[in-house]
Amino acid sequence: MSKVPLTVNGAEKLRQELHRLKTVDRPSVINAISEARAQGDLSENAEYEAAKERQSFVEGRIVELEFKLGSAQVIDPKTLNADGRCVFGSTVVLEDTNNGDVVTYQIVGDDEADIKMRKISISSPIARALIGKVVGDIAEVLAPGGVREYEVVEVQYI
Repeated sequence: MSKVPLTVNGAEKLRQELHRLKTVDRPSVINAISEARAQGDLSENAEYEAAKERQSFVEGRIVELEFKLGSAQVIDPKTLNADGRCVFGSTVVLEDTNNGDVVTYQIVGDDEADIKMRKISISSPIARALIGKVVGDIAEVLAPGGVREYEVVEVQYI
């Protein structure tokens, strides 16, 4: 079984979602199913069908989260000793060599990725290009518009 890399924050968010699914969503769906059953004929009961569909989603998500948390390799960026290299969990400041734009990204697991929060997946093209780079290195990223080059300005473990 392969390990699923997660940051400490990412693992905590998954635990919170799992807790909510088990303590709030699951009982709510069970209640909705019992109310729909009380209305009689189930063959033409749209509320019953919707509740059963929701139950299937909730139970599937619970199984998925339990698997991910069970096979998680939780990595705390603050404890990394990567000698200034870009690694999973690190926060990287980059400068676009073409236009001078500066961006900051944290390299996180697939489930944590959120470009609006400047968190990029370890499996994204830019993260793959950054892994192992140090300050001053140039990372070449194959983007839809062609190859883009970024200079690593700073690597943080926060």
